Amino acid sequence: MSLDSDACYRALAAHDSRFDGRFYVGVSTTRIYCRPVCTVRLPRRENCRFFASAAAAEVEGYRPCLRCRPELAPGNASVDSIARLAQGAVDLIENGVLDAGGIEHLSARVGVTSRHLRRIFEAEFGVSPIEYAQTQRLLLAKRLLTDTALPVTEVAGASGFASVRRFNALFKARYRMAPSRLREARGAVALPSALSFDLAFRPPYDWESMLSFLRHRAIEGVEAVGDDAYARTVAVDHRGTRHVGHIEVRRVPRRPALRISVSPSLARAVPAVLSRVKHAFDLACDPALVAAALGSLAEAHPGLRVPGTFDGFELAVRAIVGQQISVRAARTLLGRIAQAFGEPLAASAHAPSRLFPTASRVASLSPEELVRLGVTNARARALIGLAQAAASDQFRLEPDSDVESTVATLISLPGIGAWTANYIAMRALRWPDAFLANDLVVLRALGETRSARAERRSESWRPWRAYAVIHLWRKSA
Repeated sequence: MSLDSDACYRALAAHDSRFDGRFYVGVSTTRIYCRPVCTVRLPRRENCRFFASAAAAEVEGYRPCLRCRPELAPGNASVDSIARLAQGAVDLIENGVLDAGGIEHLSARVGVTSRHLRRIFEAEFGVSPIEYAQTQRLLLAKRLLTDTALPVTEVAGASGFASVRRFNALFKARYRMAPSRLREARGAVALPSALSFDLAFRPPYDWESMLSFLRHRAIEGVEAVGDDAYARTVAVDHRGTRHVGHIEVRRVPRRPALRISVSPSLARAVPAVLSRVKHAFDLACDPALVAAALGSLAEAHPGLRVPGTFDGFELAVRAIVGQQISVRAARTLLGRIAQAFGEPLAASAHAPSRLFPTASRVASLSPEELVRLGVTNARARALIGLAQAAASDQFRLEPDSDVESTVATLISLPGIGAWTANYIAMRALRWPDAFLANDLVVLRALGETRSARAERRSESWRPWRAYAVIHLWRKSA
């Protein structure tokens, strides 16, 4: 990714939050790199070098600023194929795929050769996949050392290091300090009942609309949505181990960030958990780009995001169950399915206490077991067919998946049509250009009766048509 140094310096001087996470500045006199929103005194232009990623700055010998903390910068949305492929590889790195099988395994998951993947990383981030992964591990470790009281051995493991020795050596080599130095400033702190992390976003963010959307669709026992927070149970397969627990997400007052509380049982899966939160709450969105494309449609609710999901299979089940019935009726059926077939989880009073059933669990059911809960026979068979396909790895409902082939595979399954497949693409695959041309609410909001006409009208909103769908739904609410 090429950067215009003069434009970057102007953005740095303005401390413009819209550029946060889009580039980093290294100051040659201090050998420290910062986010463009850092509040330190503006460095002289001739002392600045600009980098497309934190990893690129660290490879050049710069260490992260302790004030603006580069590990807290928001990510970037991906629309074009190269950026989407690179971001998909980044998501897989965060989920431990590189650690589990190396660069060849990561390349195979993305669907390209290892040589091509290296070229893409050099173009997008200025570093190799291995160097990028090392930087992400170190920045996560720095965050855990700063924001939690986890023992250093737990920090090393949660950050993806195979040994404490390797962690200490790389930390000292990159940051020119021992990990214990970050702890000395905090003093003795008791182990927390929950780990807390802040994830930044580019403002504005219509948090109330996001909570409202989730509240009306919350699955009883799995999710709970209050006036200002969202909580749910989580199961994450990370580096060969299944981790289960709870998370809570709320808006941080007076700062463009969400605060994530994670139960200690998920400590070793923190990278994967935070990656899911970023996707579920659309934190990589650049609302200025979306608003420019949507024009007047986006004016009533600036900062409206596309709600994602924590689990692609769960989202696909929601989509099938919700076909041609009200949101309330779908929510009731989903609650029954979770209660009947989901794994119970210990929880405090009023907290979600059940995991949503896995694909393998639903695949083992008979249609009659679902019909007894109120699901129609046709949809029961569709759910089981979906679960069997997911359990046998016929597709992956994840943000790094190929959109066209996944949608085509979904449509080939019984009981899944274009609306359902594209709804899954919009929320589970995080495809920003997904459009539900035959959605009744979309048609009504556009004043159209034919999906072909709605499709033509949506062309001007590319490549952000998924956001147009959410704005049209919000307009009709």
